[in-house]
Amino acid sequence: MFLRRLCQSVFNAPFPTWTALAFALLLMISALPAKAVSLLRDPDIEYSLQQVAKPILNVAGLGNSIKILVVNDSSLNAFVLDNKHIFIHAGLLMRMDNADMLRAVIAHEAAHIANGHLARRHQNIGNARTVAGLGVALSALAAAATGNSELAAGVAAGVTSSASRVFLSHTRAEEASADKSAIQYLVRSGTDTQGMVQVFDLFSGQELLRPERQDPYTRTHPLTRDRLRNAKAAATAYAGKAKDDTSADYWFHRAKGKLTAFMRSPKWTKRTLKESPSEDIRLMREAVMHHRQSNSSKAIATLNRAIAKRPNDPYFYELRGQFQIESRQVGAAVSSYKACVDRARNNALCQGGYGRALLAAGQTKSALRALEKARNLDFRDGRILRDLASAYAKNGNAGMASVASAERYALQGRLKDAGIQAKRAAGLLPEGSSGWRRAQDIILAAKRAEKKKR
Repeated sequence: MFLRRLCQSVFNAPFPTWTALAFALLLMISALPAKAVSLLRDPDIEYSLQQVAKPILNVAGLGNSIKILVVNDSSLNAFVLDNKHIFIHAGLLMRMDNADMLRAVIAHEAAHIANGHLARRHQNIGNARTVAGLGVALSALAAAATGNSELAAGVAAGVTSSASRVFLSHTRAEEASADKSAIQYLVRSGTDTQGMVQVFDLFSGQELLRPERQDPYTRTHPLTRDRLRNAKAAATAYAGKAKDDTSADYWFHRAKGKLTAFMRSPKWTKRTLKESPSEDIRLMREAVMHHRQSNSSKAIATLNRAIAKRPNDPYFYELRGQFQIESRQVGAAVSSYKACVDRARNNALCQGGYGRALLAAGQTKSALRALEKARNLDFRDGRILRDLASAYAKNGNAGMASVASAERYALQGRLKDAGIQAKRAAGLLPEGSSGWRRAQDIILAAKRAEKKKR
């Protein structure tokens, strides 16, 4: 389902690592952020971004190990926190014009990973801690989404913008190194290096603004004249050598098209429908427009025309399921989500949507199976834990329902509520069982957080 907000709850760690992550939560609880950081989760957008990124990640030697995630922020930024994820702000994605620009950003961030810039920063994590760290939400991105609890411990001590810049900022030497590698990745993947120049053009003039008015990308990725000069030189040197990649263009416009259809006004979407590069993307955007105008019948009818053009595309079925469940067509939603998971069995967000629809339809045993699979595939979706708790309860397993609720509260930083649920779970589950151990970890975290407040 589109735009699942995961404010302060983006963990992606197996249960055996929970004890370490619980300690990270203790640090997170010390201060709340002025502005919560959240992810926008959508299976279609995430798949599209991976398709665009794939050639870059391959030539960078990173292969399938990197996941591209969208941050719910209208400002222009992209960053890395570990060697498994690249985060891109929604605002930057919506401002880009083509796949070459997106690949240039991904290539640059991938270079920071491949060139070992993060390793040195993690070794000096204590310095970030002394300047207050990044606060609850961003430390959740740093550790919970990535499974790196040491990183969370370093960045979760506080919440000032200057601290985030200290931790996220790259030196000019690192920027030059990343640019050089990024250009190599672009050339080797057959991508037009002009995309890098176009990205820099987005930030032209930013250096003249006061720091608080600059987009965060400019503050953390210093844009020097040398960087721009080198990018333009590469664009000239490799002009005409890029390969035509209609696939990358398609997936870029599909991701951007869906994002803008949900985040910008329906009037804007209607005005720009004719700019859609393909008929199925146009129909998808039009369907979202109708859905946001509460015209479910027209939205579904329009989306069905897109499905007719791409009958094996799982994500159009997922979107139809969203439309249907939000318009209380539960039985139809189950069928749509089933069609989705039949075509994308290992997509956690699709499985989560399927489980949610089954739960709404009263098929609790099937819902529990789907939701457990979704949670095992990807632990970044707080809604899965909510639905999982409900599915356990409806199947008569109150202990595991309390575990799932405790974990959801813990991921939100609500450790007092998490502790209450965890204690309830510990009293209901067999001592030593997996669920009991998970409850004990949360109880310990809650106790430490309470002690820290005194």
